[in-house]
Amino acid sequence: MRYIHSKEELEIPEGVKVHIKTRIVTVEGPRGKLTKNLGHIAVSFSHPKKNILQIELHHGSRKNVATIRTVRSLINNLITGVTKGFKYKMRYVYAHFPINVNLDKIQETGLWEVEIRNFLGEKIVRRVVMQHGVDVEASKNVKDQLELTGNSLEAVSQSAADIQQVCRVRNKDIRKFLDGLYVSERTHIEEGGAAAA
Repeated sequence: MRYIHSKEELEIPEGVKVHIKTRIVTVEGPRGKLTKNLGHIAVSFSHPKKNILQIELHHGSRKNVATIRTVRSLINNLITGVTKGFKYKMRYVYAHFPINVNLDKIQETGLWEVEIRNFLGEKIVRRVVMQHGVDVEASKNVKDQLELTGNSLEAVSQSAADIQQVCRVRNKDIRKFLDGLYVSERTHIEEGGAAAA
């Protein structure tokens, strides 16, 4: 079955500029600028009003129509990133061996590197390099917590996932060995409201 015409509308808040050329979306706001290439998705964009972006698809199958909502969500995440930003909080979980985490900025690239030592008492040093535009710091008022901040939701969440995955417990019963670094909270930088998980 083909859907003749499908559309989604997205409201652009004040102080945010959305520029689209050849399906490359550029969003500018008070916190900076983000770009996302949507060239692989066959949708068309239009501006019926100044602050409304319309995403349209003609003669799409059910799978094609599902991409409209995805595109709307991706652009909405870019808008949220340049207005509020994203913050992920990660807690250290350990039963016996305390996990040591050191933060260091690589001089050549300017990216943050997280160094994890003494995980399950192992001598191996785990190193994770953060994505571009992601800042990481140890929480000042909470013990054993990292805070990852940035404008791009994809970069912040991927950095958190990289940290969590490097601390996977192997060759042991994972029901007993729950050690690791896990995301405990997802919020925005600007305001105290929690982001939708």
